[in-house]
Amino acid sequence: MNALNANPEALTLFVIVAAALICVVLIRLLLPLLRLYALARPNARSSHREPTPQGAGIAVIAASLSTAGAAAIAAGLDVPAMLLSATLLIALVGLVDDVRPIAVLPRLLLQAASVGAVTFLLPRDLRIAPELPLAIERGLILLAGLWFVNLVNFMDGLDLMTAAEVVPIAGAIALLGLIGPFSAFATVLAAALFGAMIGFAPFNRPIAKVFLGDVGSLPIGLLLGWCLLQLACHQQLIAALLLPLYYLADATITLLRRMLKRQPFWAAHRTHFYQRATDNGFSVPDVVGRVFALNVVLAALAIASTFTNSTPLRVLALAGGIAAVGFVLSRFSQGRSS
Repeated sequence: MNALNANPEALTLFVIVAAALICVVLIRLLLPLLRLYALARPNARSSHREPTPQGAGIAVIAASLSTAGAAAIAAGLDVPAMLLSATLLIALVGLVDDVRPIAVLPRLLLQAASVGAVTFLLPRDLRIAPELPLAIERGLILLAGLWFVNLVNFMDGLDLMTAAEVVPIAGAIALLGLIGPFSAFATVLAAALFGAMIGFAPFNRPIAKVFLGDVGSLPIGLLLGWCLLQLACHQQLIAALLLPLYYLADATITLLRRMLKRQPFWAAHRTHFYQRATDNGFSVPDVVGRVFALNVVLAALAIASTFTNSTPLRVLALAGGIAAVGFVLSRFSQGRSS
């Protein structure tokens, strides 16, 4: 973070506060329009019972990109223009889908174009597994990025759920940027996401006044995935896996289970662990509180893993994270009274 300025902590704090305030102001300005043109009506996937405006992701993404970009320019950092362009494209896809649903295949192709543009224009020396041919590694990153973008969208089905995920992850990434060698722009971007989601949270707490919508969840997935990729490429793969481990486990296990049952996994459903938890007697605040607490634990393990070069200790941290996630998923499956 020395690349930022002589006082990186002050700049990071400024980015967090500015992103939060901008997000709050934009949501207040947008709410009347969202009530008119972007109502989310209850469907098979929904946890809400009344039509609720969606699209607050416009404010979250605008606040994140504007504050991160301004801070980076002020600090003399290179701003990855392709990342910002791809984020705007995938946000536009989400916005259209929020107002007038897009068919699955065109939506997936547009998402793949956004993720692919970011993936294949990464510097050639930015590698996770140098022993693999570059084309194969980038292909795997593309698939992983496309899945991550969609799983963030899939998991955005409960009030405050995305905030409970993004705030600990983004906060941990920003903290890691302050205490160790890491991508300076990723640090600023994570701080901006952290602040913007804090600004969004009061509007989304149960019972939510507004939802992110696909215009928020899809680009959040892209930006967060890019930050995690930067972490993995800086020899911190275990930390990059630990931070989103709950989302990865819930979404991936649910997808595999639906595929094994030959169910249309692309269709709206309520079979994620967090959704089953509300059906099993957990209140929304209880589910979100447990997910947030779990993510704080995962963030602590991720940060701890970066302080050692011992592979066994890093694997032990990952095993601890897997055990913690498994415990929460098991509790969600069993029901509140178990």
